[in-house]
Amino acid sequence: MLKVETLRETLKHVRPYLQRDGGDVELVRITDDGIVEVRLVGSCVSCPMSMMTLRAGIERSLMIAHAEVKRVERVK
Repeated sequence: MLKVETLRETLKHVRPYLQRDGGDVELVRITDDGIVEVRLVGSCVSCPMSMMTLRAGIERSLMIAHAEVKRVERVK
């Protein structure tokens, strides 16, 4: 079972790249079926590349580190 603290630790590795450009990511919720909900904040909110960041950066990192993660979804 996925734990919030474990995922937050993994996000610490992605966070510096986002913060360098004035953005960040917050873990909102983990569903029972392996979907991780995150909120992009700062400059990531209006960045036209935010979906690429979400899929290629955040989702990929979480899925590699945690086999239980099936998908990462952005929530407001």
